[in-house]
Amino acid sequence: MLGALGIVFGDIGTSPLYSMQTVFSIDQHAVAATPANVYGVISLAFWSITMIVSIKYVVLVMRADNHGEGGILALTALLRDSFRSKRAVHAITLLGIVGAALFYGDSVITPAISVMSAVEGLNVANPAMEDWILPISVAILTMLFLVQRFGTAVVGRAFGPVMVLWFGTLAVLGIPQILARPEIVGALSPTHALAFAVEEPFIAFVAMGAVVLTITGAEALYADMGHFGARPIRLAWFAVVFPCLVLNYLGQGAEILADPTAIDNPFFRMAPNWAVLPLVGLATLATVIASQAVISGAFSVSHQAVHMSLIPRVAVKHTSRSEGGQIYVPTINWLLYFGVLLLIAGFPNANHLANAYGLAVTGTLVLTTVLFLGLADKVWHWPMWLLVLIAVVVGGLEATFFGANLTKLLHGGWLPVLIAGAIVFLMTTWLRGRELVRQKRAELEEPIRPWIERLRDREVQRVPGTAVFLHANPETVPLALKENLRFNQIIHEQIAIVTVVVQNIPHVRHRDRVTYDNLGYDDDGICHIQIRLGFNDSQNVPVGLSWGRGKSTAFDIDPDQARYFVSVLKIQAESGSGLARWRRKIFVWMTNNEGDRSTSFHLPPGRTAVMGGSLKI
Repeated sequence: MLGALGIVFGDIGTSPLYSMQTVFSIDQHAVAATPANVYGVISLAFWSITMIVSIKYVVLVMRADNHGEGGILALTALLRDSFRSKRAVHAITLLGIVGAALFYGDSVITPAISVMSAVEGLNVANPAMEDWILPISVAILTMLFLVQRFGTAVVGRAFGPVMVLWFGTLAVLGIPQILARPEIVGALSPTHALAFAVEEPFIAFVAMGAVVLTITGAEALYADMGHFGARPIRLAWFAVVFPCLVLNYLGQGAEILADPTAIDNPFFRMAPNWAVLPLVGLATLATVIASQAVISGAFSVSHQAVHMSLIPRVAVKHTSRSEGGQIYVPTINWLLYFGVLLLIAGFPNANHLANAYGLAVTGTLVLTTVLFLGLADKVWHWPMWLLVLIAVVVGGLEATFFGANLTKLLHGGWLPVLIAGAIVFLMTTWLRGRELVRQKRAELEEPIRPWIERLRDREVQRVPGTAVFLHANPETVPLALKENLRFNQIIHEQIAIVTVVVQNIPHVRHRDRVTYDNLGYDDDGICHIQIRLGFNDSQNVPVGLSWGRGKSTAFDIDPDQARYFVSVLKIQAESGSGLARWRRKIFVWMTNNEGDRSTSFHLPPGRTAVMGGSLKI
């Protein structure tokens, strides 16, 4: 549970730093700090956290684990497998792509807004320190991204005690204010939220555009499930995080009731003067951890996206021997880092960033609900009345949040839309381009069994040793094998055509990973080997081959002695149907910058040959 506190809850745990401040400053202070508005806002915040985080995510959505993994792409994979219609599969995949793209937008915005909101506490202690806010924020964020390579286990152990102290501080700050104004506890009644919405519908709608900040990080709870599991996350939420958040928000409400001018920074105003600077230090550490939650989630989503063929191959480093979900993705890490720096340069304070934040959060919330309801209906067969109840209560609340944030589209809300739009464009271009490559490649490669029949009728020189050809299509001849025979007129004594199949589950048991097919004959030294992996398993081909030793009486491969052959095609863009020429050129650029297959498959450099060719699409 300590590790989960250190990684998973940082984002939602630091929302008190800026959410109430943003509510009462949004749209030139459209939400006045009147008692009725304060009660209404605190009630809205409490019930939003209860309905969306506690009930939707912690109780319901976290049931939808794809063999232990969470996140919108894991949910997409679960639902996609239940449909046979290509149109339905494409529609579900597109929803998952949009949701993942919005989550990437959240992963860029969260580190910037979290760290800056904490460092801005220096203004409360000493206004003369305002000029130091930006450089301090950049330095802290740089350190955060530098330590990612050590893995979430190490980071989580270091961050866990800090988050325990942080949540304890949230409660300690709130309790004295509640005791001074005990009537604020009445804000827990939903009647205040309803009265606020009925009596001041426009102001309530505007307020909801900022109240949504209280539930930022809800999707990270689900996305990070593969790092720690559902049970520790649920336990930490109900035992520690939820009660401390409620106490702090009630305390901020009481502080504003006592002093309406505290809306400029109600979180830090709750602290006595002597505690402001230490609190800034602790808050800064907590916001660094908040950033960790979405960064870890982005790594998980990226790993899943690679194995679902939504993005090009990127290097993935597993940072734990026991937890397959604990990974570090260098490319994504540094893309996020530079995105955060650009964001800070364009939005110089946390309030400006808050306007950009809401659309990314609410869009992901709505899409997760749509996919979850589809899963509950199609796979779990939940009763219709329950699905309608969830759709109306939770979906209606999230749709209202989304609508409220659409009003900020021209005031920073365009940023997550721009980020998500660019990512959706790149993902769909990659997905369609891969389909075109598969079609064209199938035209070049001939069926494997007729080729073997013709090979048996020829006198071909065999050389000692085993050749392993990596090949995606088990029904055709690897181009590297054909070209080797055509140019050199020789083949190895043993030839293994290896296909790595990544399934829509996180992990495959070792004993189920390798299957052999002799392709019709036991005496020709040619076989097909399929290595089945989950999308969170390491694609280590030599290790995979070692798991298969002894499974075939006619074929035994020593992966430490075998030679490996990889076919690499240079893709060239042409005009044609299915994808515009300019998008084909972008696909070619993405292909040229894709990670090396021999590295992805952990092939030994000294025993690996890469054979090239060209393909026009």
